[in-house]
Amino acid sequence: MSQQKAIAVLTSGGDAPGMNAAFRAVVRTGINMGMKVYGIYRGFNGLLNKEVEEMNLRSVSEIIGNGGTKLYTARSEEFKTPEAQQRAADFCRSLGISGVVVIGGDGSFRGARALTNAGINCIGLPGTIDNDIACSEYTVGFDTAMNTALQMVDRIRDTAQSHDRCSIVEVMGRRCGDIALQTGIATGATAILVPEVKYNIERDVITRIINTQKTGKKHFIIVVAEGVGGVRDLAKYIEQRLDIEARATILGHVQRGGSPTLRDRVVASQMGYKAVELLKNNIGNRVVVMRDGKIADLDINEALEMKRVFDTELYKIAMTISI
Repeated sequence: MSQQKAIAVLTSGGDAPGMNAAFRAVVRTGINMGMKVYGIYRGFNGLLNKEVEEMNLRSVSEIIGNGGTKLYTARSEEFKTPEAQQRAADFCRSLGISGVVVIGGDGSFRGARALTNAGINCIGLPGTIDNDIACSEYTVGFDTAMNTALQMVDRIRDTAQSHDRCSIVEVMGRRCGDIALQTGIATGATAILVPEVKYNIERDVITRIINTQKTGKKHFIIVVAEGVGGVRDLAKYIEQRLDIEARATILGHVQRGGSPTLRDRVVASQMGYKAVELLKNNIGNRVVVMRDGKIADLDINEALEMKRVFDTELYKIAMTISI
């Protein structure tokens, strides 16, 4: 009699709204395909510490609308060593686990590749609010983070308008300006600063405010990606240069939390299903991605070599209509 196939799932790196929906999809898809499914707590660190529990259908009840990750997450320096990777693979084999779904970003995918090389098939599932994974046009958590930023900036605009003030708002995105770009467009920001585009403060901020003032506008929103930074210095400069009140707000980790949007719940569910389908067919070293609006999969080595392409057309649109 053949042994029942077993797989596992973990979340790694920064948490993102929708991770629970992906976790839920992996558990329920695996069980419905006749497999045992284990949840690994606290990422690769938890795998090394044997923080593993077998899941059932009820283990993931009522979590699809929860932010964060029920599996918790942690970073693991130890897992970067070949000895730790082999130890993790041996532990998986001791439980009969032949494959692992790894939900996270590029660093998590590197861990997935290492575990695959140690003999345990892994599938990466992109979960990060920054939308900074080059191989996928969409990452789980991005839509929720943008909508949270949108709500916060809309509220800041109310007080900026009441005081004829300029509000400079920093949103998340160290290397990727997608949250800033799309939030800036959606809130009608006068200027949007992203790490992908070198900016000139006079041309891209001051002149835009002056030109907007000439049309009768008296309050302004500037959206800045975290990777650009310097929002407090920018506020001081605007005050000195234009003699208008300017305030800086850093939204910070509020963007990571909250109930995931419909889009994040659906995409997470689709990607979770696809990941289990691959493992069921003994396929590993792949990343589940969205390409041209459809769920697909790529070789993990190819995926990690890809370079992100900034949407210059969308940026051009933003600069044209935000006046």
